[in-house]
Amino acid sequence: MPVLNRAERTRTGVVFVALLIALCATGAAAREFRAADTQTEDYPTVQALRYMGALIAERSGGRHEVKVFHSRQLGEEKETIEQTRVGAIDLNRTNVALIGNFVPAMNVLAMPFLFRSIEHMQKVLDGPIGSEILGSFEPYGFVGLAFYDSGARSIYNGARPVRNVADLKGLRIRVQQSELMSQMIRALGAEPVEMPYGQVLAGLANHLIDGAENNWPSYVTTDHYKHAGYLALTEHTMSPEVLVISLKAWKSLSADEQTIFREAAQRSSRFMREKWRDLEEQSQRKAETAGVTIVRDIDRKPFEDAMVAIYAKAGQDPAAAALIERIRKVE
Repeated sequence: MPVLNRAERTRTGVVFVALLIALCATGAAAREFRAADTQTEDYPTVQALRYMGALIAERSGGRHEVKVFHSRQLGEEKETIEQTRVGAIDLNRTNVALIGNFVPAMNVLAMPFLFRSIEHMQKVLDGPIGSEILGSFEPYGFVGLAFYDSGARSIYNGARPVRNVADLKGLRIRVQQSELMSQMIRALGAEPVEMPYGQVLAGLANHLIDGAENNWPSYVTTDHYKHAGYLALTEHTMSPEVLVISLKAWKSLSADEQTIFREAAQRSSRFMREKWRDLEEQSQRKAETAGVTIVRDIDRKPFEDAMVAIYAKAGQDPAAAALIERIRKVE
């Protein structure tokens, strides 16, 4: 073994410390963040996640990357939310109705007939109320980063046109795995069937369910329209999507890195809205060309009146009641 003199040992120590500092400043802190989305590769939310990942990679100098797992590769939404909460998944795009099982404020955004229009919803989410809601996630293991649009959800089925509440009686309608959505369909006289998103097409094709409820792109891109050719524009909910990061992953970031992630998420939200509007128009044209019966002239008031008990129950929670009132007052 060579024997180093004091000067050589000093130089070696300095080099070692310099290498260690460089490692800590670059490779040691670098990581790949896993993002989950149940939608297909070309869906606006998936494109938005990739856009956000590109922004993060650019602003972090390539130290941080986001790998997007689309098409339910990491599981159905209910499963990925639970995995995100414990830190097994880093980022997750999910509908507010499902994450409402963990974050109470999300149940308010999923309330039927709460928003008067898409413009009303966006004004709420882009303002102080939206910021406050995103800031309420941490006690539940998440950090809210941004809202994505998901259009208005309407009811479709393969049995008959739905022009009024009575036409829904007895129909088996798939809903998200959410008690609130089950209550809504039950209040309309139909039978709710809680079912993972990935099983709906088979359920329609095999007549295990009569119909479902969703937005235009989901209705068309999943081929649901081929087995459920009657669409009633009930537009009963306009609940958004929400992008969250696990609290564990968030705490691993420095304050500057957290700013990078939050700003990239907000920019991806605006990017997603543009993609969404285009896809909605394409989806509607495709459904019309395929011969889908679209019932547009629906009297919404009887549908809204059927929600009285649901709002009465929500109103028993003072925080929920106050939030509903604030949202309704936004002009």
